[in-house]
Amino acid sequence: MLDLARLRALHAVSVHGTVGAAATALGYTPSAVSQQIAKLERETRTTLLERRGRGVALTEEALHLADTARQLMAIMERAETELEERRGVPAGRLTIAAFASAARGLLPGALAELARRHPALDARMSEIDPHLSIDLVAKGAVDVAVVHDWDIAPLPTPPGVEQAVIGDDFCDLVVPEGHRLAGRTSVRRAELKDERWITQPPGLVCHEWLVRTLREAGCEPDIAHQAEENPTLVALVAAGLGIALVPRLGRGPIPDGAVTVRLDPVPVRRLYALWRAGAARRPAITETVRVLRARWAE
Repeated sequence: MLDLARLRALHAVSVHGTVGAAATALGYTPSAVSQQIAKLERETRTTLLERRGRGVALTEEALHLADTARQLMAIMERAETELEERRGVPAGRLTIAAFASAARGLLPGALAELARRHPALDARMSEIDPHLSIDLVAKGAVDVAVVHDWDIAPLPTPPGVEQAVIGDDFCDLVVPEGHRLAGRTSVRRAELKDERWITQPPGLVCHEWLVRTLREAGCEPDIAHQAEENPTLVALVAAGLGIALVPRLGRGPIPDGAVTVRLDPVPVRRLYALWRAGAARRPAITETVRVLRARWAE
């Protein structure tokens, strides 16, 4: 009989792409995941992983087995959901994926409240980009994801995934003290021509929103510096190196040397909680979503 824990390890590698990423998602060490798959190879007398450069790739037999593991995990999820629903108490392990500023600005308080209210619930969070976490929810690798979208990039929710709005996160223009726009009550987008920008790297939603929005306003953005973390963007602005558009969530206090200015109309990104439809009745998920929305409202 195949061991479910070993199948879960193989499934995690198929979803996350590497042994290291699978280990992080499962809360194991990479060596522990490798050992689980090695035992599964001996049990099945089948080669499941092949070396590809510095990484590994699943063989065709492994892909078949990983799909079987996905189906078994879905059955287990339904059973756990029904049992937890009968008890009516949030319990068991719950994995949460959240993008960086939500992981910093929203999840700490929410996780602490869940731990305080529900000691039988083992909620665990990983910081993951929204585009990746949506797929992880759909594949059953993550229970709940906190994601966001912008008006130019609506959230692509795949079949079998449900969502709830957490709230709207407003964005401010951050400029150096002494800048020509500092002290203004508001600034129109067309006034941002010829500015040096500090923004996130290409491929991230914030970057794409900035480029597309400014082009629509007749401005071609001059991007001087790029950084993923919002506090880093603000620090670069405070050093007088450019201006940035920064969401309020998880931004932290504005340091000396920088000020915020309202951009008109105000850019808004909307936060959502996502979960699989098959687990929608699970008390752990409904309570987690409730706490996230309540913490946001506070």
